[in-house]
Amino acid sequence: MKFLIINGPNLNLLGRREPGIYGENTYESLCRELEIFAADHGSSAVCFQSNHEGAILDAIHGAQGEYDAIIMNPGAYTHYSYAILDALKAVDVPCIEVHISNVHQREEFRHKSVTAPACVGQICGLGLYGYRAAMTYFLEREEGQG
Repeated sequence: MKFLIINGPNLNLLGRREPGIYGENTYESLCRELEIFAADHGSSAVCFQSNHEGAILDAIHGAQGEYDAIIMNPGAYTHYSYAILDALKAVDVPCIEVHISNVHQREEFRHKSVTAPACVGQICGLGLYGYRAAMTYFLEREEGQG
């Protein structure tokens, strides 16, 4: 499988931004870990991060015909980007939404995702493991186990 891992605003600051919530691993180490995990399972993963909504839309649009699955942490766009929702609905590439923290234990505004309805599912609160869990879901689904 070919995975596109999309990360939204501020995720480039992993390891520095609120490490008590997001952990101490850097964005670069996350990407390296996901690339290795994919390769260990006969797959590939490409990481993309942007603080700009339009760039994320372009990445989603570009996934059509290029990737088998999207794993996305939209960051703050989760809560208000109907443009990302529409982009996910416009492509025939399944997506799982991932959040490092348990958004339901945080501020009220973080409890609502406008992008999740276009996704196969949502994983939150499992730290960086949530990305691997999403990849595992797609890998097992492809093998007929999911």
